Formats: sequence, structure tokens, C-alpha cells
Amino acid sequence: MSSQAVFILKFLALITLFNLSFASTTSFELLRYHNGALLHGKIAVNLIWYGRFTPSQRAIVADFITSLSASSQSNAQPSVATWWKTTEKYYNLPNSKKNPSTLSLYLGKQLLDEDYSLGKSLSEKQIEQLASKGDLKNAINIVLTASDVAVEGFCVNRCGTHGSKNALVNGKNNKFAYIWVGNSETQCPGYCAWPFHQPIYGPQSPPLIAPNNDLGLDGMVMNLGGLLVGTATNPFGNGYYQGPSEAPLEAASACPGVFGKGAYPGYAGNLLVDPTTGGSYNAHGANGRKYLLPAIFDPTTSKCSTLV
Repeated sequence: MSSQAVFILKFLALITLFNLSFASTTSFELLRYHNGALLHGKIAVNLIWYGRFTPSQRAIVADFITSLSASSQSNAQPSVATWWKTTEKYYNLPNSKKNPSTLSLYLGKQLLDEDYSLGKSLSEKQIEQLASKGDLKNAINIVLTASDVAVEGFCVNRCGTHGSKNALVNGKNNKFAYIWVGNSETQCPGYCAWPFHQPIYGPQSPPLIAPNNDLGLDGMVMNLGGLLVGTATNPFGNGYYQGPSEAPLEAASACPGVFGKGAYPGYAGNLLVDPTTGGSYNAHGANGRKYLLPAIFDPTTSKCSTLV
């Protein structure tokens, strides 16, 4: 399917979602459950760094993954862990009763590929190849590509993606989940790092200051957050989503551009601002980090849920 066709399908599904949401005064199921398995138990989140990243850049993402766990929850609120708890509501819905209701993510391995082993222009199959370097069971393998790496579809119709892949583990067929997200700083910051950069179209409001002072990495965390939510609630393509399976609206992508209350096109919402750095954020994380994370569609209220 062409990128234009995928965009049209997503656009039509999004209009349908918003129309249903605004027309309803009661809670009902907008993201339909497709009877598939959800992730459960302890799941390692492995980071596969493709290209050049500094140690401080890698720490921004690693601290974000660590922040997802309630055990590492910052005393400061609102927190990353509180944001993540909205995904648990999908596990506790009546039609998810055959799925265990516990999911615990923890930071697993970090693998470095600083020599661009597959070159600087990657296909979807090569992304899957890189993702296969992580654990093949009880894992989410995240491929993070550097700012000088081109990826099929990157900056055209996506900033990242998630999926699953079959693997043979101890002679048994198994599926593992994977995510890819790219650093858009030099390629398309207006497409993949808004609101830390002026958008490529629409209202041209001044960009916000990135909370970790790194437009590329803060943008990656923002997109990675939404993809992790999609992975938790639709890991194998038959979980919670609306619309066609090849262009699904999921728990985070159903709330595009919403980061705080009062959000509208071109305005991210009412956010917190660090008085020292001027960085805009909505979640506290481990090691004193601050992050900007997308709204999550709450299945119990049929609304986009924000921390602030």
C-alpha cells in the first residue's frame, strides 16, 4: 500500500474517532479489541543504538525506560510512571479477561552499532534485522537510528513504528515485539519533533524548549512513548485499535498533538515549565529527568488523558 493511501486511511479513521468521541456523553468502546494476546509479565526493554549517539543522549532514553516502573517512580508528580498506568486500564477491561492483567517493563540490554553495519539508508526489513539482535522472548526490542540515518518512510509518513516478528526460541515458535524510532533533528524536526520545532504546516507558533536540551532526543522520547503505548495495547496487530490493521489508530495515535489540557491544532496544551532551563514538560522521571509525553486514549472515559 502506498504511503499516500496509508495517510488517507489514517485520516479517515481519525475523523471517525473524533466524531464518535465528540458525539458521545457516555463511555463506550472506540478502540475495538481484536481478541489477540497482550504483553504480560516481566518484559525486558532492550535498546539497540544504530549510528552515533553520545553517552548523555543514550542516558536520556535509558532514564525514560527506567521511569516507567512504579518502583522507580519519582516523588515529584506528575510522573512517567503515572502516565504509563493509563495503559493498565486496557488490561483490566472485561473483554481482556483472558489476558493476564500485569505488565512490568524494565531496562534490559543496550547494544551499540556505531559503525553503521547496514549502511545509512535502511529498509523495513533491515529494521527488523536490527531488532532481532535483542532478546527474542519476553522483550520489546527498540531500534534507535541516529540523525544521519535514513529509514524507509521516515519523515514522509512516520517518525517511528512498532510491530512484531516471529522467531525460533529453543525449537519453539515465538513472537517478540519491536519498535523503531528515528532522530529527526536534521531531517524533519518540524514533522517529528514538534512542539520543539516549528511545524512544517499549520499554525506557526514559537517552538518550545526541549526539557533535556536536545531537540532530537526529546523528540525521540516523545514518539517512543506513543509507540510503547501502542506496543502494550496492540503488540501483535490484533489487540486494541480502530480502523484498518495496516494503518491502525491506537491508544496514543488516537490523540495526535495533545500533551496537556486545552490543546488544539498548533498548541500542545498547558504544560509545566522548568524555571531554570525554560524547558516544557509534563512528566517527571528518574534521575531528575523531565519529559514531554503524549496523551493516551483512556478506554474508561473515551477521552484523551493528559497528566497536566
